[in-house]
Amino acid sequence: MLLKKEYRDNLPKDTLYRHEFKYLVDACQVELLRHRLPEIIAADSHTDKSGVYEVRSLYFDDYDNSCYYDNENGTDPREKFRIRIYNGSDKKISLELKRKQCGKTHKRSCPLTREQTELLIAGQMLPWDDSYDPLLKKFFIWQQTRYAQPRVIVNYQRTPFVYPDGNVRITLDTDITASVNFDRFFSKDVLGRPVMPLGRHLLEVKYDEFIPDHIFDSIQTNKLTRTTFSKYYLCRKFGGLV
Repeated sequence: MLLKKEYRDNLPKDTLYRHEFKYLVDACQVELLRHRLPEIIAADSHTDKSGVYEVRSLYFDDYDNSCYYDNENGTDPREKFRIRIYNGSDKKISLELKRKQCGKTHKRSCPLTREQTELLIAGQMLPWDDSYDPLLKKFFIWQQTRYAQPRVIVNYQRTPFVYPDGNVRITLDTDITASVNFDRFFSKDVLGRPVMPLGRHLLEVKYDEFIPDHIFDSIQTNKLTRTTFSKYYLCRKFGGLV
């Protein structure tokens, strides 16, 4: 049963779970979608003239590698923390907690300063402050009790599209690499190891309660098959970082 829009819009974002479907695609499918999608769905306003931006995430895990093994075992629910920036810039730094439950996901986030981020990159604890966002407090406790440390940087190029009805977001993620060069997190380039087979990329489709038929139909390309996929897990496993 669909929630009424006026009720859904008043819910805290932390409580909203979204559908998230992932598909492996080849270079031909990527180019086809890059030309097809702009005709029916808007590009994300945060992109440049090329319609692309770079996503860089620093993922953390505890001393038992619980996040990694939760992914491997399909534990439900499961969570993981990351610090995310765009285009290597420190203008917007977010601490994010992504939770997956019953095949759906939701994400919480709060801002970090450059100084806080550099401490966390170095594996150090932030000084406690009662004014911290609740999410940062949760991370602080996890770091204290489970000795959470930086594990891998996941870097890729993203071509994003958004559609208001259903809060649809479609992204094409290419050139996915893994790195442990944590000191280069804010550098223009991060030396990383490619983790995808040559010519393979990722299509992600996210929405709240429904996806309009014409949007769904537009992404159908030759041999499009849904897959379970975690960039974090893949980068740690095939990047040799476990």
